[in-house]
Amino acid sequence: MKTTKLFASLLLFISVCTVAQPRFKEKKEQIKSLKVAYITDELDLSTDEAAKFWPLYNAYDDKQKELRKEKLRSYLDRLDRNAIAKMDEKEALNLISQMENTEEELYQLRKKFNTNLKSALPSKKIILLKKAEEGFNRKLLRQYRDKGKQ
Repeated sequence: MKTTKLFASLLLFISVCTVAQPRFKEKKEQIKSLKVAYITDELDLSTDEAAKFWPLYNAYDDKQKELRKEKLRSYLDRLDRNAIAKMDEKEALNLISQMENTEEELYQLRKKFNTNLKSALPSKKIILLKKAEEGFNRKLLRQYRDKGKQ
């Protein structure tokens, strides 16, 4: 009897995970397409500018996501309350150093991206890009927060 319930629970869990994963991927793709439309509109990109800009932006965005996922997430996984309480000063300093190095890598990546963009866009549009990215993120958070209130 217990094994039947356990098996049924396991089957239910697997089916929910299987159904939820494509939805998450669809949502992610939807957000990405909304971001592309938002940035294109905010920067008022010409066809020529868009052809040069989007390959650079996508490569930068992918590398940034990879760095964040790979490194920052590994730090956060180690940072539960108990782990922090058990750390000695040397381990804590080492972790801070690793986090600073990752932030430096992200900064250097952004700097290189901006340098590459100078050949594709006027400087004013590069500045507008930063504003558009922040505007999109604020809009996305606002929609998420408003949806949660309903």
